[in-house]
Amino acid sequence: MSGKLTRRHALMAASLSPTLAAPPSLAQSSATQAWPAQPIRLIVPFAPGGTTDLIARLVATPLQERLGQPIIIENRPGAGATVGSLLAAQAAPDGYTLVLSNIASHGISPTLYPNMRYDAVRDFSHIALLTLNPSVFVANPRAGISNMADFARIHRASPRGLDMASSGAGSSNHLLIVRMGQILGREINHIPFRGAGPAMTAVIGGQVPLMSDSLPSAASHIRQGSVRAVAMSSAERHPSFPDVPTLREQGYDLVTSSWFGLSGPARMPQPVVERLSREVRAILATAEVRARFAEIGGTPGEFSPEEYAAFVTAEVASWAVLVRESGAQPD
Repeated sequence: MSGKLTRRHALMAASLSPTLAAPPSLAQSSATQAWPAQPIRLIVPFAPGGTTDLIARLVATPLQERLGQPIIIENRPGAGATVGSLLAAQAAPDGYTLVLSNIASHGISPTLYPNMRYDAVRDFSHIALLTLNPSVFVANPRAGISNMADFARIHRASPRGLDMASSGAGSSNHLLIVRMGQILGREINHIPFRGAGPAMTAVIGGQVPLMSDSLPSAASHIRQGSVRAVAMSSAERHPSFPDVPTLREQGYDLVTSSWFGLSGPARMPQPVVERLSREVRAILATAEVRARFAEIGGTPGEFSPEEYAAFVTAEVASWAVLVRESGAQPD
């Protein structure tokens, strides 16, 4: 049989199987050029009400306006933010599923969870760093803890030590609690919640006296006086909260920052990644968004996709050392 494809053969093939008539590369190119042609799902791997959810909504609103398609936020908390992140890693890499990558899911959990089912670097297209921000220790105003001296005194005097909440096992705030207990010479009882929102509700209600939280999710509660800020994990006092002393000021050499970014499944079309990167960086440069980040205690990111991927790679390596040294275990 001749190896030549005649015009008649081509027409027959097209009529019998239209989807095979165009080469896959051309079909993919056409789909990429039309992106976005439908709503985009943004997975937030924590419960509503916490920092991750707050950052997602702050960026998603202007992003959907710029893209011309709705961005549907889907909260999928659990297991150190790995449940929602795995869902994103397994999604089709077509640009219609994104995830709020963060220090828990893509920095700490790769070491904390030895049987994790995704690779934080290889299984994702990393698009943009959204924000860096410190953690803050907050206390119920009736707990009698105004500073770290009170914290240490009450913790050592209590028969079972202090309870301290966080947004969940595997979060940077979980490890901060573990490390603080090591410095004090007595383990602090970690009380994990499925997100910062439920944890903060428990502290305000008096079910748990203390919480280690990311500053953006705690900021409004501090300003309202529903919780008392005890210490900040930044190297220096935060300009938005100049009255809150750092841990270092109070004799504890602990300096940490959490981070949040935008990622998608591996092998997303490069034009889609570049479009998202451009749009997000433009949003982060606006006066309105920068003012909002300053208000809640966050610093906007400025990384390209390549820089953000390199940043995530470095974070996995850095936190691996800290996780092993701390002896932290999933709750």
